[in-house]
Amino acid sequence: MSAAPRRLPRWLKAKAPGSPNYIDLKRLVKDLKLHTVCESAHCPNIGECWGNRTATFMILGDVCTRSCGFCAIKTGRPQYLDEEEPQRVAAAIARLDLRHAVITSVNRDELPDGGAAIFARTIQEVNRLCPSTSIEVLIPDFQGAWDALQTVLDAGPDILNHNIETVPRLYRIMRPQAKYDRSLELLRRAADAGALTKSGMMLGAGETREETERTIQDLADVDCAVLTLGQYLSPSADHVPVDRFVHPDEFDAFRRFALELGFRHVESGPLVRSSYHAEEQVSDLPPRDSAAVDPLQTA
Repeated sequence: MSAAPRRLPRWLKAKAPGSPNYIDLKRLVKDLKLHTVCESAHCPNIGECWGNRTATFMILGDVCTRSCGFCAIKTGRPQYLDEEEPQRVAAAIARLDLRHAVITSVNRDELPDGGAAIFARTIQEVNRLCPSTSIEVLIPDFQGAWDALQTVLDAGPDILNHNIETVPRLYRIMRPQAKYDRSLELLRRAADAGALTKSGMMLGAGETREETERTIQDLADVDCAVLTLGQYLSPSADHVPVDRFVHPDEFDAFRRFALELGFRHVESGPLVRSSYHAEEQVSDLPPRDSAAVDPLQTA
């Protein structure tokens, strides 16, 4: 997969980290022995987001059992499960006084529930310490274990996010241990259960416009409410190389296309990532349907 680094176009220049808020948040994460996807995934927006005192907390450790072709997070077999992590994440969110918190994780395929119980306990702890904070979870596919999905839904997140990431043709190189149809099924079951669902894609990895529009249509067909579209940036020469840099005008066109399909909120632009401006997205959405349906019972 090795390829020479490509010069970034002007529209992909991000704010450099180093503000007082950035330094303060970095110290907080270190003091509480936490992980953020901002650091682990080399997010280009870390300077802006941390400068605004927002971060996406990554639970279940920092070692992932999968080896996605786009991701910078370490791959391997995790050695332990930190049962006290939910309390520390909630403490960090309380100290930051966040209006909206985003919680994601590595994949933990070796666990019977894929880490769903830790997700649920983290949501519960945040609700206990920060009752006015809305919560978004970005979850793995749990290998299609719908009882694990139910565990997370029962904890009551305000937004249930699961990224489709790319078009079906590229799953072989981008998400080799995942299944496109399984991710769609997870989003469908969550939406049928009354959750506000969200998903995201990276563009510029080799997909065509027609493939991108088909995937956006597939997400609309399972009642996905929020969509994020951003430029794929290869973390290293060992990852899937960037095929092209998508122009901002194309991102605008995809945003209009998605809104016409009925998405309630669409973030689409070169620097957009799954949790970019997440605190602004939640204000655009109506309350969840309180009458939840068990996703295990949906056909």
